[in-house]
Amino acid sequence: MVHSLFNQGSKMHGGLLPLIGGNTFQRASSAGYHGGEIATEIELIRSTEEEKGQRIANVKRYGETRNALASDSLKVLQVTARDRRNVFEQLIEAVKYNSLGQISPALYDVGGEYRRNM
Repeated sequence: MVHSLFNQGSKMHGGLLPLIGGNTFQRASSAGYHGGEIATEIELIRSTEEEKGQRIANVKRYGETRNALASDSLKVLQVTARDRRNVFEQLIEAVKYNSLGQISPALYDVGGEYRRNM
């Protein structure tokens, strides 16, 4: 077992076994490489006021068309949490119709605030 762990560790540290975020990198031949430095600047695209307004209207319209389903899914999620059952399935259903800003308070109402040192 020690031998196996040593071999795996050697492969990771040597770059033979890619570890995303650990030993992966861009080579000099990669696009964006300029004389020893990797180009990190990207062009930002700003939305116009009209585009911002359209997105806000879309979100409001989406919420209005899903109101009944949203309310029902939050109630089911709360009942499940209150009964101390696994909430994963109801949480997946709730995210189809609700935002994080709607789900968080619903769960907070049932379970209260997380306290680390109880």
